[in-house]
Amino acid sequence: MKIPFLSRKEFFSPDEKNKIVQAIRLAEQQTSGEIRVYVESRCRFVHPLDRAHEIFFGLNMDQTEARNAVLVYVAIKDRQLALFGDKGIHEKVGEQFWNEKVKIILSHMHKESYAEGICRIVGDIGEALRTHFPFDRGSDKNELPDDIVFGR
Repeated sequence: MKIPFLSRKEFFSPDEKNKIVQAIRLAEQQTSGEIRVYVESRCRFVHPLDRAHEIFFGLNMDQTEARNAVLVYVAIKDRQLALFGDKGIHEKVGEQFWNEKVKIILSHMHKESYAEGICRIVGDIGEALRTHFPFDRGSDKNELPDDIVFGR
């Protein structure tokens, strides 16, 4: 099956991009945690989790004060993805949480509703972050940008 996108920044329509960014902002309004979405076309010669790890540290996501940042990594054409949570959040939710979320987003990818799946996962991650790292109006700040990062 061919994906009808022409360039890396055209994986999503402008409306879909906006929905994903809004999902990130909404999720982060309830937590001190941070969520980033990284999208590229292919993940070749490396396991998606290894690629997510590389991107996570390349984006300095390990620099949040509470170590509670989460990366949603998606390779569209290869239909691969990974969720990578920093030490703080991973210790709270554990491996089972990430595995369940990967299954959910994969089901959306099989239906070709990538943006919808990403928005749903961002919301679920936001709930977990809110539970373990609630928003504190007096001290919280947006430590990482909310925009989607597009790779190669």
